[in-house]
Amino acid sequence: MSKVTITVNGREMSGEAEGRTLLVSFLREALGLTGTHVGCDTSQCGACVVHVDGKAVKSCTMLAMEAEGAEVTTVEGMADADGSLGVIQQAFQDHHGLQCGFCTPGMVMSTAALLKVNATPSEEEIRAYLDGNICRCTGYHNIVRAVMAASGQDVSGLGVVAAE
Repeated sequence: MSKVTITVNGREMSGEAEGRTLLVSFLREALGLTGTHVGCDTSQCGACVVHVDGKAVKSCTMLAMEAEGAEVTTVEGMADADGSLGVIQQAFQDHHGLQCGFCTPGMVMSTAALLKVNATPSEEEIRAYLDGNICRCTGYHNIVRAVMAASGQDVSGLGVVAAE
């Protein structure tokens, strides 16, 4: 076991990890940050996306030890300072961009990465960017609406799909 120290959501945190411990497992088990989900362990679903030094990373593909000294942002870090939902999180809630919620942390983190490089993406650009994130519930239409709304775009022209 080795000590791993990373800055998570602006706060330095440390924990013990074996050399084979994945970052997603370290965040959940050693640091108690369970917002990042383990979906597939094979880098297929995107539920585990976090930001490492400002870049979106599937945390099931990175060892905890590789993150030593890094700045990591998880979905918990996307909330506003007062604990209320951040803009992206609120847009997902307002536009029914989630159903079971399992993929939502990864979708929120991927959306933040997209909006960092493209402040007003088109529907096609959103769908292409989120291609590595799988949602088994929503059919993606409301996720696209949520991303567009989070970017400040008018979504009134897009059809509304009510939550079941």
